[in-house]
Amino acid sequence: MRLIIAILLPFLVFFTIGRPFQGILCLLLQITLIGWIPAAIWAVYALSQYNTDKKISAMHKDGR
Repeated sequence: MRLIIAILLPFLVFFTIGRPFQGILCLLLQITLIGWIPAAIWAVYALSQYNTDKKISAMHKDGR
């Protein structure tokens, strides 16, 4: 679901993963039509990093 949001409304993803300052910067980038594509790429990248960080922290909690 977040991946669809990252493509359609890139700035919103940053608020859902707890990075409001980056969300505001992404919104400013997204306002321009040319900036929409870089904003979407940035949001998808940040989302993948967030998911990776969650997996790593879950592995550390399990003691592996």
